[in-house]
Amino acid sequence: MKLIDVLEGQITETPPIWMMRQAGRHLPEYLEIRATCKNFIDFCFTPDKAAEVTLQPIRRYDMDAAILFADILLIPIGLGRKVEFIKGTGPVLEPIDVEGVSKLTVNGAAERVNSVWETVERVRAGLPKDKTLIGFAGGPWTVATYMIEGKGSPTKEIAKRFAYENPEAMEDLLSALVESTADYLIGQAKAGANVLKIFESWAEGLAPDLFDRLVINPTRDIITKIRSAGIDVPIMGFPRGSGLNAIRYAHDTGITAIAAGTQMPMDDFRATLPENMPVQGNLDPLALRIGGTTLYRSVESVLRDAAGGPHIFNLGHGVTPDVKIENVQAVVDHIRGKEPNYV
Repeated sequence: MKLIDVLEGQITETPPIWMMRQAGRHLPEYLEIRATCKNFIDFCFTPDKAAEVTLQPIRRYDMDAAILFADILLIPIGLGRKVEFIKGTGPVLEPIDVEGVSKLTVNGAAERVNSVWETVERVRAGLPKDKTLIGFAGGPWTVATYMIEGKGSPTKEIAKRFAYENPEAMEDLLSALVESTADYLIGQAKAGANVLKIFESWAEGLAPDLFDRLVINPTRDIITKIRSAGIDVPIMGFPRGSGLNAIRYAHDTGITAIAAGTQMPMDDFRATLPENMPVQGNLDPLALRIGGTTLYRSVESVLRDAAGGPHIFNLGHGVTPDVKIENVQAVVDHIRGKEPNYV
């Protein structure tokens, strides 16, 4: 598997490629299956349908890796919290308070969402042997922000206030998320995931001491628990928007590889990382939407800046619904030395 080779520290002639949110609303075949599900949560918990959309980008684009179709907010369901996805709004949860933290159903939380493990089994069975399957979960801080605030927010101020003002409850919440997330990822690896990824999507804007407490320590605890269970697959981390905090994240959590967000200068970033640590990233998703000469130059820039070490080509965030299929294919062709047809 080419992606595994890179995660083991090899520099390949061309980088392996996959894209965050590659299975999604820009694909008509995805939309066709999505229309058969009563809601998004039902979609995630229906293994045959979730497996099918996980495999679709492999069939269409010949990506080097498939990433499990699921969501970072399934673990709160296992912990006994209600999660809804409302069209035009996104995820909505009942905000948790100190008392609610004490009532979380930590024991068996991962097993309560174990249909995802069946999805992993189905995907691995249907995936070509040379393709990598990536399992994933949300980082504890990111999932906690949704649980505390009840939805996504630009500043995360309510969640940060909770962390400052209720340190014991915050530790209990993170502990619950560490335990359940580690079990969830262990189950994915046992079901056939070749790589695991932790999406810390809301790592931006944290003071260094908070970042250590809310991001680094819980991530390290998850990885320690995974390794203690005998799981030795590579683990990627994505502390999105974390700036210089990402340096400590790379050194102190135990991750195998790190994903860089759009704003990270790849060549400078690599110089701060542990020796030969693989880096994933970091094409601007907007360039993928614009296409044409903008996209061509952006792909060239990423390839140039990331050339100093092991590299997995990806976006700095995710594929959006308005991305043209032709441009995704053109990026794949460009990276593999074929004539790209950017539109």
